[in-house]
Amino acid sequence: MTKLILLLCTMALFACGQKGSGETTEPATEVKKTTAASAPSFDADSAYSYVDKQVSFGHRVPNTPAHKACGDYLVSELKRFGAQVYEQEMTLTAYDGTPLEARNIIGAYNPDSDKRMILFAHWDTRPYSDHDPDPANHRKPLDGADDGASGVGVLLEIARQFSMKAPNIGVDIIFFDAEDYGTPEFAKEKYNDTSDTWCLGSRFWGKNPHKPNYKAEFGILLDMVGAKDAVFYKEYISMRYAARYVDEVWEAARNLGYGKYFINASGGGVTDDHEAVIEETGIPCLDIINYDPQSDKGFRDHWHTQNDNMGNIDKNVLKAVGQTVLEVVYNR
Repeated sequence: MTKLILLLCTMALFACGQKGSGETTEPATEVKKTTAASAPSFDADSAYSYVDKQVSFGHRVPNTPAHKACGDYLVSELKRFGAQVYEQEMTLTAYDGTPLEARNIIGAYNPDSDKRMILFAHWDTRPYSDHDPDPANHRKPLDGADDGASGVGVLLEIARQFSMKAPNIGVDIIFFDAEDYGTPEFAKEKYNDTSDTWCLGSRFWGKNPHKPNYKAEFGILLDMVGAKDAVFYKEYISMRYAARYVDEVWEAARNLGYGKYFINASGGGVTDDHEAVIEETGIPCLDIINYDPQSDKGFRDHWHTQNDNMGNIDKNVLKAVGQTVLEVVYNR
């Protein structure tokens, strides 16, 4: 996960990395109802195992053996689940000039369908624990169980469901690389901390999609979607460019009884892969992302620390997010 952009109600932007703001409304009453189409049941145990598997490779930082091994695993799983797989291998440049051997991994379902949507997450992990309370850990990579692996784990389970019951529309599942290599806190005096130091893989894909003239109705980004007591507010950039789809997703969640996670209130904005895709392609995208408006840094205490490990992952949250996304896909 990248950095938080603070907002006033007037939508003026503040400095990054503190708590979000925005006009808040009362959460809507939860109502369970039967949806028009039958979506498959999301298996939270399966999704949890996919998160755990990624973490077992080690730190998925570009230019490392663990990164390559995990990427190969993601490719093999998408193929096993019947996707037409595309791999984008590229050398990207980090904030400090380091060349990053990166790979975007795309799994296409119903590849010939003109009606498409994108589901995406980043699969790399941050090379720095620059928000860890112990300064001795600031230059250490982290497990990224929540920040990276949770979104990918949910999407792998969705891909498995697609292999058993194909959706009516075309869906592209994309695992973006090099999202989390942005300028660390300890290097900001030497290097610029601009939005283009983050989300490198998604920006590359936006300029070079896996198919020429690629089109999709909209996209959903999953970022940090596995932690205990997660809350998902309506993120600002998502509402600015994809409000109708945000409302659709949050309504689906409430109808399924997941309103305690999907909060019917405005939140701050984040620099994240959805923003890069919007800027480069014009495709409206929304971000399902866990952040805490009451926290000084905007995100949970384990964010960008050594504590981003499997101990934070809650199957109930994985279920809420995964089932909601399946409902949206199968009711289109």
